[in-house]
Amino acid sequence: MSDKIYNVLFLCTGNSARSILGEALTNKMGGGRFRAYSAGSQPKGDVHPMSLEELDSFGYPTEGLHSKNWNEFTKPGAPEFDFIFTVCDNAAGESCPVWPGKPLTAHWGVEDPAAVEGDGQRQAFVDALSYLKRRIELFLMLPLQSIDDMAMRSKLAAIGRHEGASAKAKES
Repeated sequence: MSDKIYNVLFLCTGNSARSILGEALTNKMGGGRFRAYSAGSQPKGDVHPMSLEELDSFGYPTEGLHSKNWNEFTKPGAPEFDFIFTVCDNAAGESCPVWPGKPLTAHWGVEDPAAVEGDGQRQAFVDALSYLKRRIELFLMLPLQSIDDMAMRSKLAAIGRHEGASAKAKES
């Protein structure tokens, strides 16, 4: 059993909801084997309050979560990522920075709960949290040390097509 800690980056355009949820879920569920981060190409500057409320209500830590630009992770001293997941269709279509190392990437698109207005917004956040939680559970069950890159890419893409996948994620 390796003592390696895998670095995971969740990307979204605004870095206020889905990528934040992915970061918090992975850090808790990864049991110390994973260190997750999140960022956006055009960060909102603030985490959506309902992201924090829903994470709190399900017992996930929220301390230190903040909206940040993905350029923060291209600077010297930034973590080198093993995995990068885009969780919104816009980020999946953008030209990403060149990441150090050779991280495995996949698109795990989930509809934006922050785009839902009115009475349905809370349920949209619960759904997004649930969809991401299931994908992360599947990811954490993969035999990371004994699977080749090609098979891993295929499995990561398949996880992104699970229930709740955005239209673009279903296509990839």
